Amino acid sequence: MRARPDTEVLVVGAGPAGLLLACELALAGVRTAVVDKRLRAHRESRALNLHPRSLELLDLRGLADRFLAAGRTVPGWQFAAPLKRPLDFTVLDTRHPYALLLAQSRTEELLARRAEELGVPIRRGHEAVALRQDPDGVEADVDGPDGRVTLRAAYAVGCDGGRSAVRQAAGIGFPGTDESMTAVVGDFATADHDDNERARRHGVLVARLEAGLTRYVVMDPLRLRVPSTEPVTLEEFRTSLRRACGTDCGVGRPRWLSRFGNTTRLAETYRRGRILLAGDAAHIHFPVGAQGLNTGLQDAMNLGWKLAAAVRGWAPPGLLDTYHGERHAVGRAVTTLTRAQTLLVELPLTPAYGESATLLCELFDALLGIGDANRHLAGRLSALDTVYPSGDPAAHPLTGARMPDIALTTGQGAWYVHDFLRDGRFVLLHLDGEGDGDGHGHRTAGPVRTVRAAQYEEHPALDGATEVLIRPDGHVAWATRTTGSRPRAAERARALAAWTDASGRDGAGPHP
Repeated sequence: MRARPDTEVLVVGAGPAGLLLACELALAGVRTAVVDKRLRAHRESRALNLHPRSLELLDLRGLADRFLAAGRTVPGWQFAAPLKRPLDFTVLDTRHPYALLLAQSRTEELLARRAEELGVPIRRGHEAVALRQDPDGVEADVDGPDGRVTLRAAYAVGCDGGRSAVRQAAGIGFPGTDESMTAVVGDFATADHDDNERARRHGVLVARLEAGLTRYVVMDPLRLRVPSTEPVTLEEFRTSLRRACGTDCGVGRPRWLSRFGNTTRLAETYRRGRILLAGDAAHIHFPVGAQGLNTGLQDAMNLGWKLAAAVRGWAPPGLLDTYHGERHAVGRAVTTLTRAQTLLVELPLTPAYGESATLLCELFDALLGIGDANRHLAGRLSALDTVYPSGDPAAHPLTGARMPDIALTTGQGAWYVHDFLRDGRFVLLHLDGEGDGDGHGHRTAGPVRTVRAAQYEEHPALDGATEVLIRPDGHVAWATRTTGSRPRAAERARALAAWTDASGRDGAGPHP
Protein backbone atom coordinates (compact mmCIF):
# COMPACT_ATOMS: atom_id res chain seq x y z
CA MET A 1 0.00 0.00 0.00
CA ARG A 2 1.32 3.42 -0.93
CA ALA A 3 1.30 6.25 1.57
CA ARG A 4 -1.49 8.80 1.41
CA PRO A 5 -0.52 11.40 -1.20
CA ASP A 6 0.69 14.80 0.03
CA THR A 7 -2.04 16.34 -2.08
CA GLU A 8 -4.69 14.94 -4.37
CA VAL A 9 -3.88 17.24 -7.28
CA LEU A 10 -0.64 19.14 -7.84
CA VAL A 11 -1.02 22.16 -10.13
CA VAL A 12 2.25 23.41 -11.60
CA GLY A 13 2.00 27.08 -12.54
CA ALA A 14 0.17 29.96 -10.86
CA GLY A 15 -1.00 31.74 -14.00
CA PRO A 16 -4.70 32.26 -14.79
CA ALA A 17 -5.34 28.67 -15.94
CA GLY A 18 -3.57 27.11 -12.96
CA LEU A 19 -5.24 29.36 -10.42
CA LEU A 20 -8.75 28.88 -11.81
CA LEU A 21 -8.21 25.12 -11.97
CA ALA A 22 -7.09 25.14 -8.33
CA CYS A 23 -10.23 27.09 -7.40
CA GLU A 24 -12.44 24.57 -9.20
CA LEU A 25 -10.79 21.60 -7.52
CA ALA A 26 -10.90 23.17 -4.07
CA LEU A 27 -14.57 24.08 -4.55
CA ALA A 28 -15.17 20.36 -5.15
CA GLY A 29 -13.38 19.43 -1.93
CA VAL A 30 -10.22 18.14 -3.62
CA ARG A 31 -6.97 18.72 -1.71
CA THR A 32 -4.98 20.84 -4.14
CA ALA A 33 -1.61 22.57 -4.06
CA VAL A 34 -0.10 25.05 -6.52
CA VAL A 35 3.62 25.45 -7.09
CA ASP A 36 5.21 28.19 -9.19
CA LYS A 37 8.90 28.83 -9.79
CA ARG A 38 8.47 32.62 -9.64
CA LEU A 39 9.12 34.17 -6.25
CA ARG A 40 6.25 36.60 -6.75
CA ALA A 41 3.28 37.04 -9.03
CA HIS A 42 3.67 38.84 -12.35
CA ARG A 43 3.61 42.62 -12.04
CA GLU A 44 3.52 43.28 -15.79
CA SER A 45 0.10 43.66 -17.38
CA ARG A 46 0.76 40.97 -20.04
CA ALA A 47 -2.53 39.64 -21.53
CA LEU A 48 -5.14 42.35 -21.50
CA ASN A 49 -8.74 41.22 -21.58
CA LEU A 50 -11.46 38.73 -20.75
CA HIS A 51 -13.91 37.76 -23.47
CA PRO A 52 -17.66 37.12 -22.97
CA ARG A 53 -17.43 33.35 -22.43
CA SER A 54 -14.71 33.75 -19.80
CA LEU A 55 -16.90 36.29 -18.00
CA GLU A 56 -19.80 33.83 -18.15
CA LEU A 57 -17.63 31.13 -16.58
CA LEU A 58 -16.64 33.48 -13.76
CA ASP A 59 -20.32 34.32 -13.38
CA LEU A 60 -21.12 30.61 -12.97
CA ARG A 61 -19.15 30.74 -9.71
CA GLY A 62 -20.36 34.15 -8.56
CA LEU A 63 -17.02 35.83 -9.31
CA ALA A 64 -17.83 38.05 -12.31
CA ASP A 65 -18.63 41.14 -10.24
CA ARG A 66 -15.15 41.11 -8.68
CA PHE A 67 -13.56 41.22 -12.10
CA LEU A 68 -15.97 43.76 -13.57
CA ALA A 69 -15.28 46.10 -10.65
CA ALA A 70 -11.54 45.90 -11.35
CA GLY A 71 -11.57 46.55 -15.11
CA ARG A 72 -13.30 48.45 -17.89
CA THR A 73 -15.73 47.02 -20.42
CA VAL A 74 -15.54 47.72 -24.15
CA PRO A 75 -18.20 46.71 -26.70
CA GLY A 76 -15.92 44.52 -28.82
CA TRP A 77 -12.40 43.66 -29.86
CA GLN A 78 -10.14 43.68 -32.91
CA PHE A 79 -10.18 40.63 -35.14
CA ALA A 80 -6.84 41.70 -36.64
CA ALA A 81 -4.88 44.93 -36.17
CA PRO A 82 -5.00 46.37 -39.74
CA LEU A 83 -8.81 46.18 -39.81
CA LYS A 84 -10.55 49.44 -39.00
CA ARG A 85 -13.80 47.84 -37.82
CA PRO A 86 -13.65 45.89 -34.53
CA LEU A 87 -15.91 42.93 -33.87
CA ASP A 88 -19.12 43.95 -32.15
CA PHE A 89 -19.86 41.77 -29.09
CA THR A 90 -23.05 43.65 -28.19
CA VAL A 91 -25.07 41.50 -30.62
CA LEU A 92 -24.12 38.25 -28.86
CA ASP A 93 -26.61 36.20 -26.86
CA THR A 94 -25.14 36.66 -23.39
CA ARG A 95 -25.59 38.78 -20.29
CA HIS A 96 -21.94 39.81 -20.78
CA PRO A 97 -21.87 41.19 -24.35
CA TYR A 98 -18.52 42.95 -24.05
CA ALA A 99 -14.82 42.44 -23.46
CA LEU A 100 -13.33 43.38 -20.10
CA LEU A 101 -10.04 45.26 -20.23
CA LEU A 102 -8.12 43.90 -17.28
CA ALA A 103 -4.40 43.30 -16.97
CA GLN A 104 -3.36 39.67 -16.54
CA SER A 105 -1.56 40.62 -13.35
CA ARG A 106 -4.87 41.79 -11.90
CA THR A 107 -6.69 38.68 -13.15
CA GLU A 108 -4.08 36.53 -11.40
CA GLU A 109 -4.39 38.58 -8.23
CA LEU A 110 -8.16 38.10 -8.09
CA LEU A 111 -7.93 34.36 -8.82
CA ALA A 112 -5.15 33.91 -6.22
CA ARG A 113 -7.32 35.65 -3.64
CA ARG A 114 -10.19 33.29 -4.45
CA ALA A 115 -7.89 30.27 -4.23
CA GLU A 116 -6.70 31.40 -0.81
CA GLU A 117 -10.33 31.83 0.32
CA LEU A 118 -10.84 28.18 -0.62
CA GLY A 119 -7.76 27.09 1.34
CA VAL A 120 -5.42 26.36 -1.58
CA PRO A 121 -1.72 26.71 -0.70
CA ILE A 122 0.20 28.63 -3.41
CA ARG A 123 3.90 27.91 -3.00
CA ARG A 124 5.85 30.53 -4.91
CA GLY A 125 9.58 30.08 -5.46
CA HIS A 126 9.00 26.33 -5.85
CA GLU A 127 9.99 24.78 -9.18
CA ALA A 128 8.91 21.32 -10.29
CA VAL A 129 12.11 19.94 -11.81
CA ALA A 130 11.13 16.31 -12.40
CA LEU A 131 7.93 14.26 -12.52
CA ARG A 132 7.39 10.50 -12.50
CA GLN A 133 4.09 8.69 -12.71
CA ASP A 134 2.92 5.17 -11.93
CA PRO A 135 -0.55 3.58 -12.05
CA ASP A 136 -1.44 5.08 -8.66
CA GLY A 137 -0.15 8.62 -8.84
CA VAL A 138 2.55 11.15 -9.65
CA GLU A 139 5.75 12.09 -7.83
CA ALA A 140 7.25 15.54 -8.34
CA ASP A 141 10.68 16.72 -7.27
CA VAL A 142 10.26 20.35 -6.28
CA ASP A 143 13.11 22.78 -5.60
CA GLY A 144 12.26 25.50 -3.09
CA PRO A 145 13.92 27.95 -0.72
CA ASP A 146 14.62 25.14 1.77
CA GLY A 147 15.96 22.67 -0.78
CA ARG A 148 14.40 19.84 -2.74
CA VAL A 149 11.32 17.92 -1.63
CA THR A 150 9.38 15.14 -3.32
CA LEU A 151 5.61 15.55 -3.39
CA ARG A 152 3.17 12.81 -4.23
CA ALA A 153 -0.24 13.45 -5.76
CA ALA A 154 -2.98 11.44 -7.41
CA TYR A 155 -2.72 13.71 -10.49
CA ALA A 156 -0.52 16.55 -11.71
CA VAL A 157 -1.55 19.31 -14.13
CA GLY A 158 0.93 21.37 -16.10
CA CYS A 159 -0.19 24.99 -16.32
CA ASP A 160 3.40 26.16 -16.61
CA GLY A 161 3.43 27.91 -19.97
CA GLY A 162 4.78 27.32 -23.43
CA ARG A 163 8.07 25.88 -22.18
CA SER A 164 6.19 23.55 -19.82
CA ALA A 165 8.46 21.29 -17.79
CA VAL A 166 5.45 19.12 -17.00
CA ARG A 167 4.70 18.57 -20.69
CA GLN A 168 8.32 17.64 -21.35
CA ALA A 169 8.44 15.30 -18.35
CA ALA A 170 5.33 13.53 -19.62
CA GLY A 171 6.92 13.11 -23.06
CA ILE A 172 4.09 14.93 -24.82
CA GLY A 173 5.05 16.35 -28.21
CA PHE A 174 4.42 20.01 -29.04
CA PRO A 175 4.30 20.22 -32.84
CA GLY A 176 3.59 23.38 -34.78
CA THR A 177 5.25 26.24 -36.62
CA ASP A 178 8.28 28.28 -35.57
CA GLU A 179 8.47 32.04 -35.18
CA SER A 180 8.60 33.95 -38.46
CA MET A 181 7.59 37.46 -37.36
CA THR A 182 7.52 39.52 -34.17
CA ALA A 183 5.82 42.60 -32.78
CA VAL A 184 6.53 44.87 -29.83
CA VAL A 185 4.26 45.78 -26.94
CA GLY A 186 4.66 48.51 -24.37
CA ASP A 187 2.71 49.91 -21.42
CA PHE A 188 3.52 53.57 -20.83
CA ALA A 189 2.78 55.93 -17.95
CA THR A 190 2.89 58.95 -20.28
CA ALA A 191 1.44 59.30 -23.78
CA ASP A 192 -0.17 61.92 -25.99
CA HIS A 193 -3.70 60.61 -26.32
CA ASP A 194 -4.53 63.11 -29.07
CA ASP A 195 -2.49 60.85 -31.37
CA ASN A 196 -4.21 57.60 -30.44
CA GLU A 197 -6.83 57.62 -33.19
CA ARG A 198 -4.16 58.38 -35.78
CA ALA A 199 -2.13 55.43 -34.50
CA ARG A 200 -5.16 53.13 -34.68
CA ARG A 201 -5.84 54.15 -38.27
CA HIS A 202 -2.34 52.95 -39.13
CA GLY A 203 -2.74 49.53 -37.55
CA VAL A 204 -1.33 50.23 -34.07
CA LEU A 205 -3.34 48.61 -31.27
CA VAL A 206 -3.98 51.20 -28.54
CA ALA A 207 -5.75 50.52 -25.26
CA ARG A 208 -6.13 52.64 -22.12
CA LEU A 209 -5.33 50.58 -19.03
CA GLU A 210 -5.86 51.07 -15.34
CA ALA A 211 -3.50 53.21 -13.22
CA GLY A 212 -3.12 55.70 -16.06
CA LEU A 213 -1.17 53.36 -18.34
CA THR A 214 -1.62 53.08 -22.10
CA ARG A 215 -0.85 49.94 -24.11
CA TYR A 216 0.58 50.16 -27.65
CA VAL A 217 1.27 47.18 -29.90
CA VAL A 218 3.31 47.87 -33.05
CA MET A 219 4.24 45.74 -36.05
CA ASP A 220 7.17 47.52 -37.72
CA PRO A 221 7.91 46.30 -41.28
CA LEU A 222 11.63 46.96 -40.79
CA ARG A 223 11.75 45.08 -37.47
CA LEU A 224 9.34 42.27 -38.32
CA ARG A 225 12.02 39.55 -38.36
CA VAL A 226 13.84 40.53 -35.16
CA PRO A 227 13.90 37.48 -32.82
CA SER A 228 11.57 37.68 -29.84
CA THR A 229 14.55 37.07 -27.56
CA GLU A 230 16.02 40.50 -28.39
CA PRO A 231 15.15 43.10 -25.70
CA VAL A 232 13.05 46.14 -26.63
CA THR A 233 14.34 49.65 -25.94
CA LEU A 234 12.29 52.81 -25.54
CA GLU A 235 14.07 54.40 -28.51
CA GLU A 236 13.29 51.42 -30.75
CA PHE A 237 9.65 51.61 -29.71
CA ARG A 238 9.42 55.33 -30.47
CA THR A 239 11.11 54.84 -33.83
CA SER A 240 8.73 52.02 -34.77
CA LEU A 241 5.72 54.13 -33.81
CA ARG A 242 6.96 57.06 -35.93
CA ARG A 243 7.52 54.70 -38.85
CA ALA A 244 4.03 53.20 -38.47
CA CYS A 245 1.96 56.35 -38.03
CA GLY A 246 4.20 59.42 -38.26
CA THR A 247 4.27 60.12 -34.52
CA ASP A 248 5.68 58.45 -31.43
CA CYS A 249 2.45 59.29 -29.57
CA GLY A 250 4.52 60.95 -26.86
CA VAL A 251 5.19 57.63 -25.16
CA GLY A 252 7.45 57.68 -22.12
CA ARG A 253 8.08 56.16 -18.69
CA PRO A 254 7.60 52.57 -19.90
CA ARG A 255 6.36 50.13 -17.26
CA TRP A 256 6.72 47.10 -19.52
CA LEU A 257 8.34 46.51 -22.90
CA SER A 258 8.36 43.16 -24.65
CA ARG A 259 8.70 41.47 -28.03
CA PHE A 260 6.54 38.51 -28.99
CA GLY A 261 6.39 36.18 -31.97
CA ASN A 262 3.99 34.01 -33.89
CA THR A 263 5.23 30.58 -32.85
CA THR A 264 2.17 28.33 -32.97
CA ARG A 265 2.09 24.93 -31.28
CA LEU A 266 -0.51 22.48 -30.00
CA ALA A 267 0.23 19.60 -27.63
CA GLU A 268 -0.25 16.16 -29.18
CA THR A 269 -2.43 15.19 -26.24
CA TYR A 270 -3.81 17.03 -23.21
CA ARG A 271 -3.53 13.91 -21.06
CA ARG A 272 -0.96 11.20 -20.56
CA GLY A 273 -1.94 8.91 -17.71
CA ARG A 274 -2.15 10.96 -14.53
CA ILE A 275 -0.51 14.05 -16.02
CA LEU A 276 -2.63 16.66 -17.81
CA LEU A 277 -2.02 20.03 -19.49
CA ALA A 278 -3.97 23.29 -19.61
CA GLY A 279 -3.41 26.82 -20.86
CA ASP A 280 -0.18 27.77 -22.63
CA ALA A 281 1.35 24.42 -21.70
CA ALA A 282 -1.12 22.94 -24.18
CA HIS A 283 -1.28 25.64 -26.87
CA ILE A 284 0.61 28.78 -27.89
CA HIS A 285 0.03 31.21 -30.75
CA PHE A 286 0.34 34.86 -31.79
CA PRO A 287 -1.85 36.86 -29.36
CA VAL A 288 -4.05 38.30 -32.12
CA GLY A 289 -7.65 38.57 -30.92
CA ALA A 290 -6.60 38.12 -27.26
CA GLN A 291 -7.57 34.44 -27.23
CA GLY A 292 -4.72 32.79 -25.32
CA LEU A 293 -5.57 33.59 -21.69
CA ASN A 294 -9.27 33.09 -22.36
CA THR A 295 -8.73 29.66 -23.92
CA GLY A 296 -6.67 28.68 -20.87
CA LEU A 297 -9.43 29.70 -18.46
CA GLN A 298 -11.91 27.67 -20.49
CA ASP A 299 -9.54 24.67 -20.36
CA ALA A 300 -9.48 24.96 -16.57
CA MET A 301 -13.27 25.05 -16.25
CA ASN A 302 -13.63 22.01 -18.49
CA LEU A 303 -11.00 20.03 -16.60
CA GLY A 304 -11.76 21.02 -13.01
CA TRP A 305 -15.02 19.17 -12.41
CA LYS A 306 -13.92 16.13 -14.41
CA LEU A 307 -10.70 15.78 -12.43
CA ALA A 308 -12.64 16.28 -9.19
CA ALA A 309 -15.02 13.50 -10.25
CA ALA A 310 -12.07 11.18 -10.89
CA VAL A 311 -10.54 11.95 -7.48
CA ARG A 312 -13.83 11.72 -5.63
CA GLY A 313 -14.83 8.45 -7.30
CA TRP A 314 -18.02 9.49 -9.08
CA ALA A 315 -16.58 9.77 -12.58
CA PRO A 316 -18.04 7.26 -15.03
CA PRO A 317 -15.54 5.39 -17.25
CA GLY A 318 -13.92 7.67 -19.81
CA LEU A 319 -15.06 10.98 -18.31
CA LEU A 320 -11.54 12.31 -17.77
CA ASP A 321 -10.61 11.40 -21.33
CA THR A 322 -13.31 13.75 -22.59
CA TYR A 323 -11.09 16.63 -21.47
CA HIS A 324 -8.68 15.94 -24.32
CA GLY A 325 -11.54 15.03 -26.66
CA GLU A 326 -13.30 18.35 -26.11
CA ARG A 327 -10.53 20.85 -25.48
CA HIS A 328 -7.89 19.61 -27.95
CA ALA A 329 -10.39 20.29 -30.75
CA VAL A 330 -10.89 23.80 -29.38
CA GLY A 331 -7.12 24.31 -29.18
CA ARG A 332 -6.79 23.25 -32.81
CA ALA A 333 -9.56 25.63 -33.85
CA VAL A 334 -7.96 28.54 -31.98
CA THR A 335 -4.46 27.94 -33.32
CA THR A 336 -5.87 27.58 -36.84
CA LEU A 337 -7.85 30.81 -36.54
CA THR A 338 -4.91 32.78 -35.12
CA ARG A 339 -2.69 31.68 -38.01
CA ALA A 340 -5.23 33.17 -40.42
CA GLN A 341 -5.58 36.33 -38.32
CA THR A 342 -1.80 36.70 -38.14
CA LEU A 343 -1.59 36.57 -41.92
CA LEU A 344 -4.01 39.50 -42.07
CA VAL A 345 -1.58 41.36 -39.81
CA GLU A 346 1.58 40.40 -41.69
CA LEU A 347 0.58 40.78 -45.36
CA PRO A 348 0.06 44.57 -45.33
CA LEU A 349 3.55 44.92 -43.82
CA THR A 350 5.17 42.84 -46.57
CA PRO A 351 6.20 44.99 -49.58
CA ALA A 352 5.37 42.30 -52.13
CA TYR A 353 1.76 42.18 -50.93
CA GLY A 354 1.22 45.69 -49.55
CA GLU A 355 -1.36 47.04 -52.02
CA SER A 356 -3.17 43.74 -52.50
CA ALA A 357 -3.22 43.13 -48.74
CA THR A 358 -4.73 46.57 -48.18
CA LEU A 359 -7.54 45.65 -50.56
CA LEU A 360 -8.02 42.36 -48.69
CA CYS A 361 -8.32 44.23 -45.38
CA GLU A 362 -10.84 46.61 -46.92
CA LEU A 363 -12.87 43.58 -48.01
CA PHE A 364 -12.74 42.14 -44.49
CA ASP A 365 -13.84 45.47 -43.04
CA ALA A 366 -16.82 45.45 -45.38
CA LEU A 367 -17.68 41.89 -44.39
CA LEU A 368 -17.55 42.76 -40.68
CA GLY A 369 -20.22 45.35 -41.39
CA ILE A 370 -22.60 42.51 -42.30
CA GLY A 371 -24.47 41.35 -39.21
CA ASP A 372 -24.19 37.60 -39.80
CA ALA A 373 -20.46 37.81 -40.59
CA ASN A 374 -19.79 39.83 -37.46
CA ARG A 375 -21.90 37.48 -35.35
CA HIS A 376 -20.07 34.42 -36.71
CA LEU A 377 -16.55 35.74 -36.06
CA ALA A 378 -17.53 37.34 -32.74
CA GLY A 379 -18.96 33.99 -31.65
CA ARG A 380 -15.70 32.25 -32.48
CA LEU A 381 -13.44 34.86 -30.92
CA SER A 382 -15.52 35.11 -27.74
CA ALA A 383 -15.86 31.28 -27.51
CA LEU A 384 -19.63 31.60 -27.05
CA ASP A 385 -20.13 29.32 -30.05
CA THR A 386 -18.13 26.43 -28.57
CA VAL A 387 -20.15 23.22 -28.83
CA TYR A 388 -18.81 19.89 -27.62
CA PRO A 389 -19.93 17.00 -29.87
CA SER A 390 -22.39 14.60 -28.28
CA GLY A 391 -21.76 11.67 -30.63
CA ASP A 392 -25.52 11.07 -30.81
CA PRO A 393 -27.16 12.30 -34.04
CA ALA A 394 -30.56 12.10 -32.34
CA ALA A 395 -29.51 14.34 -29.43
CA HIS A 396 -31.37 17.58 -28.73
CA PRO A 397 -29.64 20.47 -30.58
CA LEU A 398 -28.73 22.10 -27.27
CA THR A 399 -26.59 19.12 -26.22
CA GLY A 400 -22.93 20.13 -25.95
CA ALA A 401 -23.64 23.86 -26.28
CA ARG A 402 -23.50 26.40 -23.47
CA MET A 403 -26.77 26.67 -21.57
CA PRO A 404 -28.40 30.08 -22.08
CA ASP A 405 -28.48 32.00 -18.81
CA ILE A 406 -32.24 32.37 -18.89
CA ALA A 407 -34.33 33.92 -16.13
CA LEU A 408 -36.67 31.56 -14.28
CA THR A 409 -38.79 31.34 -11.17
CA THR A 410 -39.17 28.54 -8.65
CA GLY A 411 -40.94 28.25 -5.34
CA GLN A 412 -38.00 30.12 -3.82
CA GLY A 413 -38.19 33.16 -6.09
CA ALA A 414 -36.60 34.59 -9.22
CA TRP A 415 -33.23 33.37 -10.49
CA TYR A 416 -30.94 33.03 -13.47
CA VAL A 417 -29.62 29.61 -14.48
CA HIS A 418 -26.08 30.60 -13.46
CA ASP A 419 -27.26 31.10 -9.87
CA PHE A 420 -27.70 27.34 -9.48
CA LEU A 421 -24.15 26.52 -10.63
CA ARG A 422 -22.29 28.45 -7.93
CA ASP A 423 -21.04 25.35 -6.09
CA GLY A 424 -19.91 23.44 -9.18
CA ARG A 425 -22.58 20.72 -9.27
CA PHE A 426 -24.65 19.49 -12.18
CA VAL A 427 -28.08 21.08 -12.47
CA LEU A 428 -31.05 18.96 -13.56
CA LEU A 429 -33.52 21.57 -14.74
CA HIS A 430 -37.20 20.68 -15.23
CA LEU A 431 -38.90 23.14 -17.56
CA ASP A 432 -42.43 21.74 -17.49
CA GLY A 433 -43.05 21.80 -13.74
CA GLU A 434 -42.47 18.06 -13.46
CA GLY A 435 -39.66 16.39 -11.54
CA ASP A 436 -38.68 15.53 -7.98
CA GLY A 437 -37.49 18.83 -6.58
CA ASP A 438 -38.61 19.60 -3.03
CA GLY A 439 -41.51 21.86 -2.20
CA HIS A 440 -39.38 24.91 -2.98
CA GLY A 441 -38.35 23.64 -6.39
CA HIS A 442 -34.75 22.69 -5.48
CA ARG A 443 -33.11 19.50 -4.25
CA THR A 444 -29.47 18.43 -4.08
CA ALA A 445 -28.28 14.82 -4.13
CA GLY A 446 -24.59 14.05 -4.57
CA PRO A 447 -23.17 15.89 -7.57
CA VAL A 448 -26.61 16.86 -8.93
CA ARG A 449 -28.98 19.66 -7.97
CA THR A 450 -32.57 19.30 -9.19
CA VAL A 451 -34.43 22.52 -10.01
CA ARG A 452 -38.08 22.73 -11.04
CA ALA A 453 -38.98 25.91 -12.92
CA ALA A 454 -42.48 27.24 -12.44
CA GLN A 455 -41.88 29.81 -15.18
CA TYR A 456 -38.93 30.53 -17.41
CA GLU A 457 -37.75 32.89 -20.11
CA GLU A 458 -38.39 31.53 -23.59
CA HIS A 459 -35.26 30.99 -25.68
CA PRO A 460 -34.97 29.57 -29.22
CA ALA A 461 -32.12 27.25 -28.20
CA LEU A 462 -34.42 25.40 -25.82
CA ASP A 463 -36.47 24.24 -28.84
CA GLY A 464 -39.21 22.45 -26.92
CA ALA A 465 -36.92 21.05 -24.21
CA THR A 466 -38.75 19.69 -21.17
CA GLU A 467 -35.67 18.81 -19.15
CA VAL A 468 -32.00 19.78 -19.29
CA LEU A 469 -28.94 18.37 -17.49
CA ILE A 470 -26.36 21.16 -17.20
CA ARG A 471 -22.72 20.35 -16.57
CA PRO A 472 -20.74 22.22 -13.88
CA ASP A 473 -19.00 24.20 -16.65
CA GLY A 474 -22.32 25.46 -18.00
CA HIS A 475 -22.48 23.23 -21.08
CA VAL A 476 -25.45 20.96 -21.63
CA ALA A 477 -24.85 17.26 -20.99
CA TRP A 478 -28.34 16.15 -22.04
CA ALA A 479 -31.66 17.65 -23.01
CA THR A 480 -34.96 16.11 -24.05
CA ARG A 481 -38.28 17.07 -25.56
CA THR A 482 -39.94 13.94 -24.14
CA THR A 483 -43.11 14.66 -22.15
CA GLY A 484 -44.16 11.23 -20.88
CA SER A 485 -42.94 10.67 -17.33
CA ARG A 486 -41.79 7.04 -17.75
CA PRO A 487 -39.83 7.35 -20.98
CA ARG A 488 -38.32 10.60 -19.74
CA ALA A 489 -37.30 8.99 -16.46
CA ALA A 490 -35.53 6.27 -18.43
CA GLU A 491 -33.69 8.88 -20.57
CA ARG A 492 -32.75 10.81 -17.44
CA ALA A 493 -31.38 7.73 -15.71
CA ARG A 494 -29.17 6.93 -18.71
CA ALA A 495 -27.91 10.52 -18.87
CA LEU A 496 -27.11 10.65 -15.15
CA ALA A 497 -25.29 7.32 -15.31
CA ALA A 498 -23.30 8.47 -18.34
CA TRP A 499 -22.18 11.71 -16.71
CA THR A 500 -22.10 11.16 -12.94
CA ASP A 501 -22.03 7.44 -12.10
CA ALA A 502 -23.21 8.53 -8.67
CA SER A 503 -26.21 6.28 -8.04
CA GLY A 504 -25.96 4.38 -4.81
CA ARG A 505 -22.66 5.91 -3.74
CA ASP A 506 -22.67 7.04 -0.12
CA GLY A 507 -21.85 10.73 -0.07
CA ALA A 508 -20.96 10.82 -3.74
CA GLY A 509 -20.56 14.32 -5.05
CA PRO A 510 -18.13 17.11 -5.53
CA HIS A 511 -18.16 18.22 -1.88
CA PRO A 512 -16.96 16.35 1.17
